[in-house]
This record gives sequence, structure tokens and C-alpha cells, in this order.
Amino acid sequence: MKEARFESPSDVVRSLESEAAGLWPALLGSLSFRRSPCVRANCAACKSGEQHPSYVLYGRVKGRRVAVYVPEDLVAQAAPRYIKALKRERTQVPKSKKR
Repeated sequence: MKEARFESPSDVVRSLESEAAGLWPALLGSLSFRRSPCVRANCAACKSGEQHPSYVLYGRVKGRRVAVYVPEDLVAQAAPRYIKALKRERTQVPKSKKR
């Protein structure tokens, strides 16, 4: 039987750094879900108020705020791994006694 491998948050960060070495500044941001209007004059989604959903990564480059569109298929790749690693690490840390 194969032994299950559990990643720590630092394992995930190292993996992401190596996989996306050229994009590293982009990883230092905050991923947000937003709905925004498009540029089409007669868009049914915009007229109904539904607008268009998208993910955007906000961060800073040389002190300036930048926003980068993130395709939906890329959103699910890193976040779940990191969250699972953080939760696993939190459950393994002994809780201090309250006085």
C-alpha cells in the first residue's frame, strides 16, 4: 500500500514557486471573484443586471496596484491544495492551555 503524502503550506508554496517561477510576483496578491459589465451595447446579461463573472488577481508591482484576469480553469489549481495544507497544519499544532 502506498503511503499518503500530506503537504505542508510551505510545501505548496515551494511547489507553486517552481511551477510558476516567471509569474511569482503575481502570486503575491489576492484572488477576487467579481461581476462586471462588458463593452457590448446590447448585452442581455448586462441589461438584466447579472453582468459577467470573472476572477481577478490583485497585487502590487513596484508599489503600484495591478489587476490580472485569471481564467476560471486556473483558479482551482492552487487554492484547494494550500487551504488543505493550512487546515492540516492547524489541527496538528497542540492547543495551549487556557489559564
